[in-house]
Amino acid sequence: MLTAFADKIAARIVGFCAVVLIALAATAGIAWAAYTDNMYPTQYANAGCFSEEPNARQSTCRTDNATLTYYMDSGGEFELETPDRDDVRATMSSDYNPTDLSVSYDSTPSFSGSAETDIIYQEGSADIPSSVDGMTWCNNASDLDKCDQQYVRIRGAGSYTRGLACHETGHAVGLVHGNVSSPMKTNTDTRLGCMVTPVGSTTSLGSNNIENINNTY
Repeated sequence: MLTAFADKIAARIVGFCAVVLIALAATAGIAWAAYTDNMYPTQYANAGCFSEEPNARQSTCRTDNATLTYYMDSGGEFELETPDRDDVRATMSSDYNPTDLSVSYDSTPSFSGSAETDIIYQEGSADIPSSVDGMTWCNNASDLDKCDQQYVRIRGAGSYTRGLACHETGHAVGLVHGNVSSPMKTNTDTRLGCMVTPVGSTTSLGSNNIENINNTY
């Protein structure tokens, strides 16, 4: 009887400690994921965020606050075609806006100053490595974790899909691949939602990524 009672008390203490740890993590802005922590920085992805050119080594960053503004190039070399604009709108409205991020389209984007448009979407293959269909890079790092403005560039000719737009947007808000999440997962683990590689054309954000976002922003 005493042993059973002691076991119950121990279980309650463990449960209480878990709740306290989750609360402390949320207060400190640390992502607490139900399955894995794939929000930068993780144990395996922590090299810092740096301002870069598109053809440089891609560092990992997350956007600088919960107010997420975006713009899609509407002219010139990197203009998005109508179907590709629709894919970006779909992931922003259906995947990211329902999270704790406050998402809005910036029709008059800012490329300098203290309130730059957070994500600039482009279509084109310039500077994209042959092994990938899209990439995300920081144009203006605000500190070693965060970036004030990031660019997403995805190849044209059918490469632009909602799934890939979701994937590259995930990188812009700080989500990383499975092989650098904590604990590590495979890059093809379906519980990573649109952060899997390769990603399906209609793959959505997924519950694990949503929890990471909400516990960060």
